[in-house]
Amino acid sequence: MPAARFPLLRAGADPGRRRVLAALLGAPVLAAGCTEDRTAPVETEPVELSVFWYGGAKRAELTERVLRLYTDRNPRVGFRVTWQGADGYYGRLATQAAGGNVPDLIQLDDSMLTEYARREIVLDLGGYVADHRLDLRTLPSGLVRYGQVDGRTVGVAAAQTAAAVVYDRTLLRRLRVPEPTTGMSWAEYIAWAQRVTRAGEGRVAGTMDASGDARAFWLWLRGQGGELYQGRQLGFDADVLIEWFELWRRARSGRATPSAALIKRADGDEPARQLVVTGATAASFAWSHQFPELQRLTRADLGLAALPGPPEAQWHRASMYWAAFRGTRHPAVVADVINFLTGNGEAGTALGHERGLSPSLAVRSYVDASITDPAQRRAAALGVALADRLGPAPGPPPQGHPRVRVLLREAAESIRRGTAGPRAATSRFMAQANAALAG
Repeated sequence: MPAARFPLLRAGADPGRRRVLAALLGAPVLAAGCTEDRTAPVETEPVELSVFWYGGAKRAELTERVLRLYTDRNPRVGFRVTWQGADGYYGRLATQAAGGNVPDLIQLDDSMLTEYARREIVLDLGGYVADHRLDLRTLPSGLVRYGQVDGRTVGVAAAQTAAAVVYDRTLLRRLRVPEPTTGMSWAEYIAWAQRVTRAGEGRVAGTMDASGDARAFWLWLRGQGGELYQGRQLGFDADVLIEWFELWRRARSGRATPSAALIKRADGDEPARQLVVTGATAASFAWSHQFPELQRLTRADLGLAALPGPPEAQWHRASMYWAAFRGTRHPAVVADVINFLTGNGEAGTALGHERGLSPSLAVRSYVDASITDPAQRRAAALGVALADRLGPAPGPPPQGHPRVRVLLREAAESIRRGTAGPRAATSRFMAQANAALAG
């Protein structure tokens, strides 16, 4: 999308107006369940920060609204915003990084945080966290940890999400099949999907095939006491991955999943391609923060449950992060903007659940009553249901994780096509994934 500018007020704008606007906008204090109202660091000249994120038009609308709130409170600070869809986003960021002109404030996901930290593209925010100019005290400790690389805070969760089963309630009512539930084992979930396929007489399959889904594989591993990674190495051996592929081979044999062609079409994280939206399956795997968008894409009534396996396999997981460019000329102001985006009640109210649950527990409590959209409320309810059952957070994935995800998907596709057996596909994956992590 083309960049949009929020006009800066004149340099001589009345500083008292900032305090009046802050009061009028109702920035909540700690007693009301949110962070203290703060003014931006003093700048002698107007500041214009560049901001870049990925997402759809609704995310852009809400994010720009919140940035305007910040400018209302801090008239010397304005924004030049750019956004686009997820496809091509990191390619564009890589080009900007090569030229040394990364935007001041960027949105990252956990697949890239470690790489950007180790390449010293993003700023170490630890100093601002230490003196609470960037106040993370109301975030779950696991969520704070999930923004740290090598002991440095390099990203702050923009929101929290959970891996979820999104299912078609309308279809299940018609087929008289019960809804899937949080806490189902993987075997129970696949048996449920087979029942759906039988009830629909093969016209619709029960579930997507998650054999190439790194998110699902990671949670399956954690449900058995394992991990996807141990430091910068894979955290599992070949026999464990073969067991995972065999689980899904049996699911395909039992007709729990649709054809390989449909599965390939839906692989990835693009909401419009999810099979529960296109009507090819009764259920898909997605992130809980994607649920409102998935609901907008279909007339069916959708439901939401946690991914199969013990809820303790999940953790306080950032849907995405806010990070600052290491070369920004205004690091203190960028840190203050992140503090506003993630810890202010009015900002949280405006953002709703578009990126997921507010990272701040205090803000979640403050905005809960203001969420009226049924899909957002269902997504928030899942977060509440899981809150006290989550396991310890690992560190963000190591550099090379994006390549590992692609390799897992390619291995699963080769098995589904019949061009490789589970053992051969696993052997190739292990060699290539280890090379990607060592690079």
